[in-house]
Amino acid sequence: MSDGSGARPAIIQVALPAPLMRTFDYRPPETHVPLQAGQRVRVPFGRTRKVGVIMGTADHTSVPPKKLRAAEALLDEQPLLDQSLRELLAWAAHYYHYPLGEVIAAALPAQLRKGSELPCAAERWRITAAGHSVEISALAKRARVQAAIMDVAHAHRQGFGREQLADLSGSWRKSLSPLIEQGWLESIPGSLWPSSAENHPLPGPSLNTHQRAAVEAIHGTKGYAAFLLDGVTGSGKTEVYLACIKEQLAAGRQSLVLVPEIGLTPQLVMRFRERLGLEVAVLHSGLSDGDRLLAWAAAADGSAQVILGTRSAVFTPLARPGLLIVDEEHDPSLKQQDGFRYSARDLAVSRAARLRVPIVLGSATPAFESLDNVAGSRYTRLELPHRPGASKPPSFRLLDISRQPTREGLSPALEESIGQHLADDGQVLVYLNRRGYAPVLMCAGCGEVAECTRCDARMVVHRSQGYLACHHCGAQRAIPENCEHCGDVLRPIGQGTERLETYLRERFPEQTLVRIDRDTTRRRGEIERRLETVRSGEARLLLGTQMLTKGHDFPNVTLVAIVDADQGLFGTDFRASERLAQTILQVAGRAGRAERPGEVLIQTLYPQHPLLQALTTEGYAAFAQTALAERRDSGWPPAGYLALLRAESTDREAVFRFLQQANEAAEPLAGPGVLRLGPAPAPMEKRQGRYRGQLLIRAGKRGELQNFLGPWRGLLEGLPAARQARWSLDIDPVELF
Repeated sequence: MSDGSGARPAIIQVALPAPLMRTFDYRPPETHVPLQAGQRVRVPFGRTRKVGVIMGTADHTSVPPKKLRAAEALLDEQPLLDQSLRELLAWAAHYYHYPLGEVIAAALPAQLRKGSELPCAAERWRITAAGHSVEISALAKRARVQAAIMDVAHAHRQGFGREQLADLSGSWRKSLSPLIEQGWLESIPGSLWPSSAENHPLPGPSLNTHQRAAVEAIHGTKGYAAFLLDGVTGSGKTEVYLACIKEQLAAGRQSLVLVPEIGLTPQLVMRFRERLGLEVAVLHSGLSDGDRLLAWAAAADGSAQVILGTRSAVFTPLARPGLLIVDEEHDPSLKQQDGFRYSARDLAVSRAARLRVPIVLGSATPAFESLDNVAGSRYTRLELPHRPGASKPPSFRLLDISRQPTREGLSPALEESIGQHLADDGQVLVYLNRRGYAPVLMCAGCGEVAECTRCDARMVVHRSQGYLACHHCGAQRAIPENCEHCGDVLRPIGQGTERLETYLRERFPEQTLVRIDRDTTRRRGEIERRLETVRSGEARLLLGTQMLTKGHDFPNVTLVAIVDADQGLFGTDFRASERLAQTILQVAGRAGRAERPGEVLIQTLYPQHPLLQALTTEGYAAFAQTALAERRDSGWPPAGYLALLRAESTDREAVFRFLQQANEAAEPLAGPGVLRLGPAPAPMEKRQGRYRGQLLIRAGKRGELQNFLGPWRGLLEGLPAARQARWSLDIDPVELF
């Protein structure tokens, strides 16, 4: 960009948040600051102004001189995005066939996208040798606030900031200046992130043989290497993460940890803070824009040493990168499902390779793609086959409910087991992945079912709130008293967590029950509050949905009851069995994590189903081996590669007109290794008042798919029907909906 001679480039190439697959040429702005790739500029764009990022320069442009506009302002003196991160974003735009400017926008905090400045380092001060000789009691007689500041200075001899002065008089800054002028205090370099100097890390448990071997393998890596930390639930994967992070801290390097859900961050942050003795920078969508920007900037300048976040945190700049970790790497939440549809896990692997640092992917139920990478020697598998200490894996038992009555979805055997574990002073987790009171409201007379008018879905009964709700578009309406067609009685059919909660409270009235699902945890901080009642032992009964399957540690849970294991047995998605197996074992893993043995009871109408038999008798590894062989025979991922073209519109004909034109445009481009499936309606064709269709592309090799997608993507925008439907291209889709 700047060659050191002070010469200004003739043209700057700017990536802008616009749905176009290119950069835009501008004349450079008037500035004395050297122009560099990665800096932001504000530019005119049509009748508006946009903030973009400089990606390069050029001597010439194809834009006519009269139409070539000048950038209005340079917003950064130094690049926001370093070369490695720019290369990752450019690669991601190419791989996912998405506009580069919008990819970069997705990687920046909201305030930086709007043109805000980076936050400045906080002011800090410390006591001098002269300050140590000051008689504070004498000073307090004439300058009470100054004396209080000197008290703070004595207590924090390594340095203090405004956070330590917050409880003093609002005029503390006026009182601070004379102390500096007297030479009793001095300014020291500030930091965006709190220092860990005064925090004392708590010791953790001793690592067992397998944990030590995993840490040594990761720590012994020079440069890039990818490790799959395959450990049974409760085997201490987090202890391995912590030990590896401590090694990086000792070497002065940063660690980036990705988790799939916001709900996992509070307990991990607390655990990391206590064990590492430092403040962890957190990045997720539940934070304010200001807090996210501060954490992002602290990671960029290196003052935040450990960064923990959800999928978008994969783009966080790192001043001294040392280690990347992806926890629960199998979780589909790590794939963005709208806009820029990227896999945070896959981008984390690519980023680690570019940074030449190791990456650890942890899971008790690894994704089939990760197992395939192990088989292909692209990843190194590190196994944690046992739980540490005296804790043992839980025992499994299938409860056949095909020939016995149930009350509110619970069999007599399950109710008896719940009562026994509670009587033995254990905690019980009841799992049902269906929120609401009941999934169906049906007329007893004519059989009419309450359906959403905007989706191909049934309305869910939420009795305590008095409404029916669609869980796909959010539509709500009051629960009718009688059938609008025949006037007969309406009855809720099936169980949801709300209905099951009502019954469990009646059945076990002496026990405190806490329910955790999206309906009960909407308020900020509510999930943390509810989880704390479980960890403290106040709540003995825990009822919830899939929110409870991901990484939570409940050491006193001795029974996990899976109310309905059959929901995923007959799914149409080729990943349905993999997802169900992962869910069952993840939720089962909450049982028996301490010294008391754990038990898992699974209610099913199909106790002889091969998937359930394999999981409960042979474990996930055996199930995965068989299922992977079936995938290879059929050519589905990871043996093949997919792209999904989706389209939607309020006009059904417009959807399929576009998809048909796209299919015809693909005909001359698709080689013999590229197969097109469709066009076809989406599994839920109508959603939020819009009709949806899709065209699935499958290839046996990644290169074949990418070579086809490039030119095809270029043709899609020019199709006559392209403007009549909203469409998107999803590379490596994890959901076919």
